[in-house]
Amino acid sequence: MKILGIDPGIGATGFAILEGEPLALVSSGEIRPAKEMSRLKYLFTEIGGIIDLHQPEVVALEDTFFAKNVKSALTLGQARGVAILAAQMQNLPVFEYSPRSVKMAVVGFGGATKDQVKIMVSRILNLSVPIISEHTADAAAVAICHAHSAKWQEKLAAPLAQ
Repeated sequence: MKILGIDPGIGATGFAILEGEPLALVSSGEIRPAKEMSRLKYLFTEIGGIIDLHQPEVVALEDTFFAKNVKSALTLGQARGVAILAAQMQNLPVFEYSPRSVKMAVVGFGGATKDQVKIMVSRILNLSVPIISEHTADAAAVAICHAHSAKWQEKLAAPLAQ
C-alpha cells in the first residue's frame, strides 16, 4: 500500500510517501508557500501534484488538536480542509489520526516530544540520514500510524479460520 502522510499547516505542510513491507520512504518534504501567495490555493495545487506524481492509494493526516490560540486553530483547519479536498478530488480515501495516537504508534508514548518522533521515524524507516524537519517527520509518522492501523483493520475484517 502506498500512503501519503500529511502534516497540514499554512506556513509549512509536511508530506511523506511511504510504501512496502517493511515500510520505505519514497519521497518527502515540505510545502512552503511564500507569504504573498494565495497559500491555500498553492497548498491545494502542490498536494494535487504530489498525488499525481506518486499515485498513493490513501491519504493520512493529523486530526486537529485543540489550541489555545483560536486564530491558529482556524488557520490550521483551513489547511487541513484543503488537504482533504485535494485528496477527495482524486477519489482517495482520507484517514485522520489524533496527534496522541500518532505518537503512540511511532514512539509508544502519546506525550512524546518532536525530537522523539523524528528519531523513531528515522529508525522505523531505516533511514541512513535522519529526518531533520519536524513537519516531514510528523507526516511520515502519521503515514506509519495508518500503516499499522490498516494492518489491524485487515485482521479484524478477515473471517475467523474454522
